[in-house]
Amino acid sequence: MVKIDTGLMKNKFKNVISFLFARQSSSNEIKTEIIAGITTFMTMAYILFVNANILSATGMSKNAVMIATALSAGLTTILMGIYARYPFALAPGMGINAYFAYSVCIGMNLPWQVALGAVFLDGVLFLILSILPVREAIVKGIPLNIKYAVSVGIGLFIAFIGLNHAGIVVPSKATTVTLGDITSQSVLLVIFGLFFTGLLISKKVKGSLLWGIVATTVLGFFVKSPDGTGNLTKIPERIFALPSLNMLSQTFGKLDIVGAMKWGFISIIFTFTFVDMFDTIGTVIGLASKLKIIDKDGSFPRAGRVLICDAVGTILGSVLGTSTVTTYVESASGIGEGGKTGLTSITVGVLFLLSVFIWPLAGIVPQQATAPPLIIVGLLMMEPIFKINYEDTTEVLPAFLTMLIMPLTYSIANGLIFGIMSWTIMKLITGRIKEISPVMVVLSLIFVLYFMKGTH
Repeated sequence: MVKIDTGLMKNKFKNVISFLFARQSSSNEIKTEIIAGITTFMTMAYILFVNANILSATGMSKNAVMIATALSAGLTTILMGIYARYPFALAPGMGINAYFAYSVCIGMNLPWQVALGAVFLDGVLFLILSILPVREAIVKGIPLNIKYAVSVGIGLFIAFIGLNHAGIVVPSKATTVTLGDITSQSVLLVIFGLFFTGLLISKKVKGSLLWGIVATTVLGFFVKSPDGTGNLTKIPERIFALPSLNMLSQTFGKLDIVGAMKWGFISIIFTFTFVDMFDTIGTVIGLASKLKIIDKDGSFPRAGRVLICDAVGTILGSVLGTSTVTTYVESASGIGEGGKTGLTSITVGVLFLLSVFIWPLAGIVPQQATAPPLIIVGLLMMEPIFKINYEDTTEVLPAFLTMLIMPLTYSIANGLIFGIMSWTIMKLITGRIKEISPVMVVLSLIFVLYFMKGTH
């Protein structure tokens, strides 16, 4: 009979915990980290349903996308906890998933398999840039006001998508877009969900976006569908179930890398990489500031490892069948609860892995239930607008075009292109050539060639 040395097991467990904490830790500290992880998970679990709804617009299986979302988020967040040892959680990013679905797949009429191939190449490129000093040159070369405008523009884009899903903003031949029928049951349900979620956020309720989705979905059982096919929310046959291999195979390994290299390689992959890079860097710096670990040079220990985990997550996500994986600002909720180490991230990751067993719920959540969090996330991404320099026309005009072009052309890529090119042009015509970095020159020339070649 094999005897188990419990004393040895306890010592090994303590060694693992000490490694994650980078110091000796007490049971109270471990409890705090686990609670922080649960808090972070609750604040970002909404992505399981929102991402499934957004990517399903491309023809992808909603259930398969939800499983891919859970697996990519879970595995990558655990990697973050073990390798980088910070309380940062990752999942498929908001904004870039909308670009994947509506700009690349629907707007350019590309198969989702090709788009996944582009995401894979984005991850590889981001990984290389995270290892080499090239990343720092690109980060420093892009004007700060353009970086701020990217976040704001994506926020407007996401909110516009949410309003469209809600039926509040609808197409119009006369005015391009117009106000929908706000007296319809489905639109009134979205309005309820929006203000109910806003109420929860104002009361600082943990997991406000998730609870908003749940409440709106439940009320959807009593609301007629606009297409007359019954109620918005359908009664599920089951809530918990093991994911089948057949379901996983619908997206797993379906990426088309060769196809991605044939179709708009420069514009699509650059946009994925650009947004991924600056979204991650901005989020990570903000979280590191909250942890109070930023040094005088604006960096912090193991920062490179954080970026590497982010890039690996994107590669893994593309193989599993989801859009770009990135670090989530919602991690701040766990940090606020006292999370300081990798144990918080491991807790979040485990909870995401366990969520693969609730995949049947993905099919019953209507887009009217995910519209409110889209609008609210868009609102939250608007904060950098206060940091833009409005005193300098050469800075604010390109930033304004970046923000405006994204939602109006339904393309994050177009906003980035117009912002970067207009910034370079404004500096040239005002005689401020010395302010133009080599990075901006190269990017502007690439975009000129892109337009000369013709957009898709």
